[in-house]
Amino acid sequence: MLTRSDDLEILLTVVDSGGFSAAAEALNIQVARVSRAVSKLETLLGVTLLNRTTRRVELTEEGRQFVEQIRSGLAMLQSAENDVRSHGEMPRGKLRVDAASPFIFHQLVPLIADFRRAFPEIELELSSNEGYVDLLEKRVDVAIRIGGLSDSTLHARALGRSELFMVASPEYLAQRGIPKCKSDLAEHDIIGFIGSKALNEWPLDGDNYVAPTLKTSNGETVRQLALAGNGITCLSAFMLREDLQMGALVEVLQQYKISGSNREQVTAVYYKSSLVAKRISAFIDFIQPRLTL
Repeated sequence: MLTRSDDLEILLTVVDSGGFSAAAEALNIQVARVSRAVSKLETLLGVTLLNRTTRRVELTEEGRQFVEQIRSGLAMLQSAENDVRSHGEMPRGKLRVDAASPFIFHQLVPLIADFRRAFPEIELELSSNEGYVDLLEKRVDVAIRIGGLSDSTLHARALGRSELFMVASPEYLAQRGIPKCKSDLAEHDIIGFIGSKALNEWPLDGDNYVAPTLKTSNGETVRQLALAGNGITCLSAFMLREDLQMGALVEVLQQYKISGSNREQVTAVYYKSSLVAKRISAFIDFIQPRLTL
């Protein structure tokens, strides 16, 4: 007896949403339907997939292994169906794109209206994550990543490089002074990132890690903090060009800046075996020449 793909989709929704009720709400079906689908799968497989408590559900080890495999299988099935339907036609179907929120705000949002007019049959979904995401786990077709890549299972297409700038607001510099050399940074408030050491590495010679005194997980929050006069930071040009042109932020330590940092790389990544390549290519081909990195 074969499992039905809709039962598998229900199981994934339970796992991703954290519970039966949340899954039922997300899928707009009854909770009893969700429970029946999971129970049927467990009976068919002869294993317990989920441990249920009054507050949440958790995957068993067998459930974790099963879910990892069916994610990729269902994604390939859906992609194959969509590609067969769209053979010889304009790209169509769902395309899920993930990027850090500053890249979405400053680079993708201005392009979306024209992209949708050019490819009206592509159903675009945008998600923002500040760190690297597992494309299968998050059901992402293509991700825009800033910085170096290490995952060899992904196909990478370079979009360009975005220069780094060390900046502060004129108001902050008027109060605290302009740093003349790298060692002067120790006397200043530094706005940086939580969790990732690489994001706190500035384009400076030697040990380029600059310890933040004010941390956040979001690049747009870093930018807003700098604009509000909270300290010196280092961000990519793709989100700073207008601020620099208008004088809302001022570059510092320009004479000490080096080029070629891994943080400058902007890349689109997707799985090499992806069957949504037609939609991915349409998206990347459209945005690449229009990006202002």
